[in-house]
Amino acid sequence: MTTEPAPAGSTDDRPLNTADALVQLSFLIQRILSATGAEHDLSVIQMRLLGVLRDRQAGMLELGSHLGLDKSSMTGLVSRAEKRGLVRRSPSPRDGRSVLVSLTPYGRQLADEGSAEIGRRITELAGHLTSTERTQLTQLAAALLRAQPAAAPGR
Repeated sequence: MTTEPAPAGSTDDRPLNTADALVQLSFLIQRILSATGAEHDLSVIQMRLLGVLRDRQAGMLELGSHLGLDKSSMTGLVSRAEKRGLVRRSPSPRDGRSVLVSLTPYGRQLADEGSAEIGRRITELAGHLTSTERTQLTQLAAALLRAQPAAAPGR
């Protein structure tokens, strides 16, 4: 079982196995996402929704697949985001029964601000690494992501 990361400034220098290191890194990244979202009164899942929609409009099924949510959870998430003025729904030109979701100007502004802040905080997190180490970290993370099948909704 993996453990929570040691507090900042901790002197625990025991080597971590791969699972513990990646899980603890994910905890740090989740803290960055949570803190950035909180500054804009957004949950992590709302931040992820804005992130997915930054470069596309998407149908509910596609969004559910990206976010790992089932249909009813997706509907609730989009409805709440729509009420806040973050996204809009429009009819799909290919299928009259489905809708496409896209960012509003306000949603785009928050997505851009959040993306910039997350990028700044993650760059700061990796700031002590050399340029070569940052490149290696990026390549290894990308290789792990490429090796994963697309997640099914609800997983």
